[in-house]
Amino acid sequence: MNFLVKCKQQLEERKLWEVFIYLFFGGLTTIVNIAVHFTCLDLFGFHYMVATVISWIVSVLFAFVTNKRWVFHSQTEGGTEWLIEFSKFVFYRLLSLIMDMGCMYVLIEFIHAGDIVAKIFTQILVVVANYVFSKFLIFKRT
Repeated sequence: MNFLVKCKQQLEERKLWEVFIYLFFGGLTTIVNIAVHFTCLDLFGFHYMVATVISWIVSVLFAFVTNKRWVFHSQTEGGTEWLIEFSKFVFYRLLSLIMDMGCMYVLIEFIHAGDIVAKIFTQILVVVANYVFSKFLIFKRT
């Protein structure tokens, strides 16, 4: 436990803790996204675009909770402020969904990349874009 505390202190001193914890939860969000995506493909036989939308919805809900609470420590006062923050979060995630679907389409239909390669590539782009959106455009710092 002492080792973990020292690691956190080192990251905080270098102002890297927020990036680290975002990447940690971003990684979990990506795992959720990929797991739901391939469950939809393999278990339910959905088209890859339908699987992408479903995996996006589930991962956005997961990401909102983790980003608001543990990454950016956002505090909202009242339902209206929370709804505005959630709406901004969904809006910017819709932009990343468009990026995700566009990249999946190009990689699969034109470049003929496999589903796994395409999904991993698009998730890297989406994680970076979502960090920028969340840090600078969505969450209120306390």
